[in-house]
Amino acid sequence: MEPIAHLRSPYAEKFGVPRQGNLAPHVQSEIVLEPPYRSEECVRGLAEFSHIWLIWGFHRNSGEWHPTVRPPRLGGNTRLGVFATRSPFRPNGLGLSVVRLLSVGPGPVLRVSGADMVDGTPIYDIKPYIPYADAIPDATGGFTETAWKRLSVTLPAVLPPGATPDWCEALRETLAQDPRPAYQQDARRVYHLVLKPFEIDFRVEGTTAIVDRLKPLPS
Repeated sequence: MEPIAHLRSPYAEKFGVPRQGNLAPHVQSEIVLEPPYRSEECVRGLAEFSHIWLIWGFHRNSGEWHPTVRPPRLGGNTRLGVFATRSPFRPNGLGLSVVRLLSVGPGPVLRVSGADMVDGTPIYDIKPYIPYADAIPDATGGFTETAWKRLSVTLPAVLPPGATPDWCEALRETLAQDPRPAYQQDARRVYHLVLKPFEIDFRVEGTTAIVDRLKPLPS
């Protein structure tokens, strides 16, 4: 199986990528099709849909998987079967995401929002999201229905050039999902993530993520 496209994402590293991409709608990415799929014919009619499904690969993983995993949303202490979770460490290393399709541009290049993937992620298939068939109003959410508190986010009073309002919202949405491993709760620890075009240092005090530094990435 060969990729049909690759993702251009502002997340250069795995740490910080939203666990649920649709909770970070200000994060925008591009899907760049590969030859021989780089054709207007392949995407004819796609712009009529508001959302698309992406089947993609966890290309940064070591390939090792286990029958049970510890979901971060359960505090990292409860084990569930790998098929009862969205753990990235899976037998075949495949991910499935629904994203908002913002535009189909020249190339063709698909501009999307809410992608929970790192830069360079291989895309293996693209399908339209069909509301009447794909949305199931009475579905149950298992352990994900337990209460989860979003973090509030505090940014520096003075922001560097390039930290646009949309970028700041993308950072807030990223940190609000608490990217820390569940077992790390040290308020003194400083965490580092990359959301292009900046490197970010932050810490968490109680239920607040505090951004201490924004440093532009080397050009």
